[in-house]
Amino acid sequence: MNDAAMPDAAPLQDAAPMQNGVQGPAQPGVQAGSLPSHAGEASTAAPMHSATPPQQTAGPAAATPASGTPASTSPAAHYRLRKTLTGHQRGVVCVKFSPDGLTLASCSADKTARLWSLETGEERAKLEGHTGGLSDVAWDSTSKYLATASDDCTLRLWDAEHGSLLRVLVGHTHYVMCCAFNPAGGLLASGSFDESVRVWDTRSGQCVRTVPAHSDPVTAVDFSRDGTLIVSSSFDGLCRIWNAESGHCLKTVLDDKNPPVAFVRFSPNGRYLLAGTFDSTLRLWDFTKGKCLKSYQGHTNAKWCVAASFSTTDPNGKWIVSGSEDGGILIWDLNRKEVAQRIPGRTAGQAGDGHCDVCIGVHCHPTYNLLASCALEADKTIKLWVDDQAACVAPAPAWLTALGQGSPSARDQSAVPPAAQ
Repeated sequence: MNDAAMPDAAPLQDAAPMQNGVQGPAQPGVQAGSLPSHAGEASTAAPMHSATPPQQTAGPAAATPASGTPASTSPAAHYRLRKTLTGHQRGVVCVKFSPDGLTLASCSADKTARLWSLETGEERAKLEGHTGGLSDVAWDSTSKYLATASDDCTLRLWDAEHGSLLRVLVGHTHYVMCCAFNPAGGLLASGSFDESVRVWDTRSGQCVRTVPAHSDPVTAVDFSRDGTLIVSSSFDGLCRIWNAESGHCLKTVLDDKNPPVAFVRFSPNGRYLLAGTFDSTLRLWDFTKGKCLKSYQGHTNAKWCVAASFSTTDPNGKWIVSGSEDGGILIWDLNRKEVAQRIPGRTAGQAGDGHCDVCIGVHCHPTYNLLASCALEADKTIKLWVDDQAACVAPAPAWLTALGQGSPSARDQSAVPPAAQ
């Protein structure tokens, strides 16, 4: 691919949320689980989305799920299942909507990423080539290019329109856990089990900066909206803000109890950080002051790197959305910190619309009241949820609104696309 093949991208209106979760073999301060790669539990052979330092445990309050009944003074969310996407052969670890809102990307422990058309509701591409399970996927701000991060210690850059491989980025010495494009274009950040953050030139495929960022594996990276800052999080309990150009650490954010950080991202306006930790808590930080402004609880997050997302499409409320280790999805009123909706998980074989394994990934559509979620090995599905009781920036596609007839289970089963060949 020549230099012109990946042009600089225009800034996003709202930076796409960063999310990830990876588990791996035992490292200092990190405890591994028992199954290979990113689909369920960990093994000593490949990383996974669980890594609980043995000294950390969730407190009683954090481990108790909320009832999900919003207070009468708070606006409520009304997301209902509209479609279940199947095709991945192992647990699905990450879902991301493209900035233009036309495509959903997913990645899995089955070593593939897949692209799903939101115009048809069908799979349109299967991206193969990694030799290890995938941990994360990221869109550039033009929605033309995609990056994938893998246990094979590499990242790959893809042409999203044609599903073709553009570059392989080699340099990390351990599992690559997370990645994010600079909204201004030209750069990709990645974090790894090797405890470093690397910055890559997407045109040349060369690593332009390596930052020895943390003392434990890096769990998430994200760029600020203007592309001048990078945030990283780690099992060492720290979130660090870096100058994207120089690589200098500008700020370190940590909670007094110092729980391992599973996830971090900038808010859409770039002024705050949302961080998820292994005490079953999400915290919204004013990172310039190092002050925690709000905390959100009710989900379970004590082992897996569960992701969260901002939803800003409903004029009646701004939400924080997170998966949960019990298979559920929690939606909070961002300002009131109260649960606006709880979608319960379920056990395998039990009736219901929720996931039957750890719901590790969620992402909110940039213009529709549409939510995507994914879950691990016992589930292996992606679910699309729509709140059609609220106004939004733009109406959902016809195939989504047409599926609103009948019972939830009927909507779900009628919409399952065939497995990928």
